[in-house]
Amino acid sequence: MRVPTGARRTALAGSTALLLALSLAPAAHAGAATPAGGRGSLVLIGGGLKAENTQVYGEIIKRAGGSKARIGVLTAASIPASADPDAGDPENCSNSACNGAYYAGLFKQHGAADAQWIPVDLDHIGNADSDEAVRQVNSMTGFFFGGGDQYRYVTTLLHGSAHTDSKVLAAIRAKLATGAVVSGSSAGAQIAAGADMVTGGDSYEALRDGSSPGYFDDPTRLGYLPEGGFAFLRSGLIDTHTGANGREGRALRLAADTGHDRVYALEENTALIVDDPGGPRERMRVLGPQGVAVLDLRQSRTSGNPQGGWALTGARYTYLSDGDRYDPNRWQTLPAGGKRPLIPSAAATIPANPDVFDSPADPAGAPYSFLNTARALAAGTRRTTTAGTFESGPRFTVTFSKQPGFTAWTSDGATAQTVIGLRIAVAPE
Repeated sequence: MRVPTGARRTALAGSTALLLALSLAPAAHAGAATPAGGRGSLVLIGGGLKAENTQVYGEIIKRAGGSKARIGVLTAASIPASADPDAGDPENCSNSACNGAYYAGLFKQHGAADAQWIPVDLDHIGNADSDEAVRQVNSMTGFFFGGGDQYRYVTTLLHGSAHTDSKVLAAIRAKLATGAVVSGSSAGAQIAAGADMVTGGDSYEALRDGSSPGYFDDPTRLGYLPEGGFAFLRSGLIDTHTGANGREGRALRLAADTGHDRVYALEENTALIVDDPGGPRERMRVLGPQGVAVLDLRQSRTSGNPQGGWALTGARYTYLSDGDRYDPNRWQTLPAGGKRPLIPSAAATIPANPDVFDSPADPAGAPYSFLNTARALAAGTRRTTTAGTFESGPRFTVTFSKQPGFTAWTSDGATAQTVIGLRIAVAPE
């Protein structure tokens, strides 16, 4: 089969107009989805989860009961079999059913006692309220939401403009509240967000044009769903594939536009583990080869005009890597054991960066461009540096600066594996 990747841009099967209407309709708050708080946990992966990632698969299975783990797999973010021209070809299919079988097989290979596809998708929306599917959910000890388009999860597992839980989602929410693990990759992590869940967009267009509620055929346009996703995690917005797709700009713009003061920007093949989500002791840890950026907008200010003159000052950028812990209630980072404060080197250089958000229009663009500039500044003695967008009209300049509260941590003495409190400003030229 074709391995599901959580592609950078996906087209929604079905009517975009209908889904746009769903996104703009007011929610019926009475009986609406209530965020879970309590003893369960989340394992949220920024996409690109590799089959051989024993760290992340093993963590999900451990939290689901180890050798007794039973994982329910949901892949409604994929296109349904009816829309897949290769549905009959097990080597090339890429639809909800074959992707569900793919992930179920991987969980078994990594040591789960059982893993089953829960058959809810655009071909089987009615199953979301079936007692049989609820019984299947209740027999599981953990859950995994696959990638694709998070809007399909809204369409299949929530009740239209009312935004209320289907029976299947309510059952998963109840399992989470009583100790189950809920995990997801790419769209499967994004759907854990609360209000103002991102639905698409690229960084440059986001900075230039701002955000709009809805879901748009133009994949570069920054859209969001005001009523959000499943609201498993409410302490910040969520974005995925961040460094790989240069999404730091869109994350900053969406948070500023919608009044959020924090974004969890997840990197590929790496998990943000959240204990007690929504509870008074919510706490986090990073697991995997990349990291998670936390964008802090508590002291940020915006200015500008409708002609692309938007500017942002006072944001803070923290980058957490494997083993780092984060307390969202105290906004505190605890670097992993074995890391020590990085001593800046006068010999460290900061390469020029003319494409800070790795533009899709730049044939020479490189992933993790924003992060690489942040790390280069952290490793040297300079206090500030700038980078720019590939596009112009206007071109945006991003200023990185070390101010009080900034620290960097390392385990090898040279690389800033953990960056805490780097100031970020964005301004048009």
